[in-house]
Amino acid sequence: MSSTTSKAFDAAKSSSQQAKTTLKTVTEERSTTTSSLLHHPYTRSALPFINGGLAGMTATTVIQPIDMIKVRLQLAGEGAKSSARPSALQVTRDIIAQGKVADLYTGLSAGLLRQAVYTTARLGFFDTFMNMQKVNAEAKGVQIGFRERAGAGLAAGGLAAMVGNPADLALIRMQSDGLKPLAQRANYTSVVDALSRIAKAEGVTALWAGAYPTIARAMALNFGQLAFFSEAKNQLKSQTQLSAQTQTMTASAVAGFFASFFSLPFDFVKTRLQKQQKAPDGSLPYKGMADCFRKVTRDEGILRFYRGFGTYYVRIAPHAMVTLIVADWLGFITK
Repeated sequence: MSSTTSKAFDAAKSSSQQAKTTLKTVTEERSTTTSSLLHHPYTRSALPFINGGLAGMTATTVIQPIDMIKVRLQLAGEGAKSSARPSALQVTRDIIAQGKVADLYTGLSAGLLRQAVYTTARLGFFDTFMNMQKVNAEAKGVQIGFRERAGAGLAAGGLAAMVGNPADLALIRMQSDGLKPLAQRANYTSVVDALSRIAKAEGVTALWAGAYPTIARAMALNFGQLAFFSEAKNQLKSQTQLSAQTQTMTASAVAGFFASFFSLPFDFVKTRLQKQQKAPDGSLPYKGMADCFRKVTRDEGILRFYRGFGTYYVRIAPHAMVTLIVADWLGFITK
């Protein structure tokens, strides 16, 4: 009996060891397969774009209510120089009073689509351009400077904005719809509904309304965000003993401020142009970016372009920080 029990125990032990060995082999094979897939040339080329899109969509989900308030602040008192200046808190109360807290997330589907297109492109292009410049710099035996970072940021922002303009326009239309009288509201149900109805009623080219200030805003924002983030992080790395996480947080905060400062006037004009719709006689309030700048300066004062700077910074800075931190983290785990 004792001998039989011992044999059974040995057999069970042997089976257990074989199972562990098999599991270890399968795990190692999976790890090797995953590693080889991550380091495939096509995957390496696509990762900056994928990581950028995921980072942007994460940030937008967090920041969407602030973006909604920012848009309403920019549209308040349109055309009136001496109109009452609402506060961010007042706008928030008005939105909630008209519906519900969930209304602060109006246009989230359009915001996510915009990030899936725009941020995927801008961060992907920026990383691609920077990698190309690094190769050239190493071949020449020189270091990449702020000028190269700025150039990469401007180019990436302009290209991405052109591609993402339709989603951006749909977002503005959805967020501003609640400002209209009930009888005039479009009551868009989703970003797809907004895009299809705008294209049907106003033509496909209407989806690129406000494209010039959108591109200018994106270039200014990217110049402030990506160029200053890259430069600040490089300076912090060489001049301080801060941890990698602290360097990323500090650099992203610096980038958020400069991104807000450079891009807000263009964001203001973009919002006005994308919100406008034809009057019964077929005319539009603004003929284009320059006309909007001129009329707002004349009728509302030049400081109107910086109305809501605090709200805009609170929207841009955390968005930049979340985007850049998530992109940095995704870049680290997919090395």
